[in-house]
Amino acid sequence: MNEQDRHIHVDAKVMRNSAATRNILASTFALAGDLPSTVTAGCGLRVPYAMTSARPESVTCLPCREHAAREHLRLAEDMERLGAMAGSTIPRDQAADAAASLRDLARRFSGM
Repeated sequence: MNEQDRHIHVDAKVMRNSAATRNILASTFALAGDLPSTVTAGCGLRVPYAMTSARPESVTCLPCREHAAREHLRLAEDMERLGAMAGSTIPRDQAADAAASLRDLARRFSGM
């Protein structure tokens, strides 16, 4: 962790360590784990959790923005594939809507 680094980063596990995921687990199992004090960012640096954000407008580290854009695009493809599978519990139109939202987030992260 570099004390000179004042950038806002993205957690490298951008799709797995969200507060929403934590809240779902807490409400399901009545357990809430502590948030980590530091995380590995999308750029590879170890940074304080407080210096990360999932909002594209807040992230100032360019490599982290690129990482988040790639991760959201990858998840959008996975979502579309899941919606197209025979016997999927996610209707194709809902999967398409989710994929579109993820692509919009990817676009916002990439600055396009």
